[in-house]
Amino acid sequence: MLNKLVENKFKILAAIGIIFCFAIIRALEKQLFYDPFLAYFDRDFIHNPLPEYDAFKLFSGVFIRYFLNTVLSLALIYVLFRDLEILKFSVILYLFFLVILLGLFFLILMSFPEKTWLLFYVRRFLIQPIFIMLFIPAFYYQQQNLKK
Repeated sequence: MLNKLVENKFKILAAIGIIFCFAIIRALEKQLFYDPFLAYFDRDFIHNPLPEYDAFKLFSGVFIRYFLNTVLSLALIYVLFRDLEILKFSVILYLFFLVILLGLFFLILMSFPEKTWLLFYVRRFLIQPIFIMLFIPAFYYQQQNLKK
């Protein structure tokens, strides 16, 4: 087991570094991104109206955050699996989810502002690296099945 750790020390250190970058983005989210919904969703938001927001700045902030999380997620996937096919598939999935979720996000904001729970969860998928927690086990399981 110790030999495996030594053999994979680059992979382990790179993965830890990428996870640390995720933590930095989360820790500095208020300074880095325009998002009036950070404070809004920290309170009891069910009965409160949506805060005022600049749609362009909000869209830009959410997009940049999704982009940074995607780049880090793709780097982590590549470091862990070293498979370009998995990486290409991941890029397609991230682009697909970006289009769907950003569309839903602004559809909810513009057409259904009273659906705050729905907005909360769609926004959560856009600003948090949730997909990486789904993709890594799925790709690992797929690799293990292919080896059998």
